[in-house]
Amino acid sequence: MIAPAKAKNLRLKTSGLEEFCRKRGIRKLSLFGSVVRDDYLSETSDLDVLAEFLPGALRGIGWDYFGYGHELSQILGKKVDFCSRLDPRVRTLIEDELVPLYEQA
Repeated sequence: MIAPAKAKNLRLKTSGLEEFCRKRGIRKLSLFGSVVRDDYLSETSDLDVLAEFLPGALRGIGWDYFGYGHELSQILGKKVDFCSRLDPRVRTLIEDELVPLYEQA
């Protein structure tokens, strides 16, 4: 779940998160950005979420992919900025701050 040291007292609704990830072939779902830093404001900040998919999981998914952020917002109870690809330079910058919400066993 959420590492308390990084995501200070963040309360998220996670019921349905595992099912959401399993059905979409998400191998790992992590938080990054302000939610794991000191500049997070619970009233106004959104959640930056990085999804790592199983090989082939996005094959044939089409436009449904673009609804994943909205669906995740409904599950977590906060606005979500959903992404699955980052520029390698950006990925390097955030690598150390990734906090897993879900990881396939």
